[in-house]
Amino acid sequence: MSELILTGREGAIVTVTLNRPNKLNAMTRDMWAGLGDCIQALSADDTVRCIILRGAGDKAFSPGNDISEFETQRASKAQAMAYGRIMHATAAALAECPHPLVAQIHGICVGGGLEIAALCDLRICGESSRFGAPIKNLGLVMAYQEMAPLIRLAGPDTALEILLEGRIFGAHEAREKRLVTRVVPDAQVAQEAWRAAERIADGAPLVARWHKQFVRRLADASPITESEYETCFDCFDTEDFREGYAAFLAKRKPVFSGR
Repeated sequence: MSELILTGREGAIVTVTLNRPNKLNAMTRDMWAGLGDCIQALSADDTVRCIILRGAGDKAFSPGNDISEFETQRASKAQAMAYGRIMHATAAALAECPHPLVAQIHGICVGGGLEIAALCDLRICGESSRFGAPIKNLGLVMAYQEMAPLIRLAGPDTALEILLEGRIFGAHEAREKRLVTRVVPDAQVAQEAWRAAERIADGAPLVARWHKQFVRRLADASPITESEYETCFDCFDTEDFREGYAAFLAKRKPVFSGR
């Protein structure tokens, strides 16, 4: 893995770090590609139960794309489209990741950084964190693939407010806009993100994956098919279900195998 995208593992929990602290973890083309490759590899690993995604240091999750690359990487429509395909492939990898994703947000979470965080399932930030998407000041639009998770969380009206005003706002307003799940004191962000990941990892991993699948499916208004309905009962044929209720009756903590 590139030194720009770091991974660390403790048990079934993997931490993925955007590692450019000297640039507040601003995203480059290589970082977007590396993040996508990383998430795809972790998605294929059934031993993973939760992924924490964070920026290096405590000053920023990410302020978005490194503007210094624009002259060389996004100076024309053709270049921008090629760059965009890399970004959007990474967004798809995050959106389709079967494992729960927890965004551990310190400090600045703006533009592309906000887009990445919005693709996570839980988003935990500190009280001094700052959010927004001031791309109007660069003459840029947010593409469909980038806008979709923002609309899913905040709704179309609030997404337009964020984009049209381009205002930077605080953590509690971000919580009101449903952009973050939880706001805690700055010194407790890492601890709270880890505790959330531990609680997730303690549960039956197949159930976590099914719940993510069901939530994604319910975003589609088309009727649930009979085969999709039957999937809701597949859990009853798993070893984890038998372990779960046996542990409950025995008043002990279950040990799930993911089978």
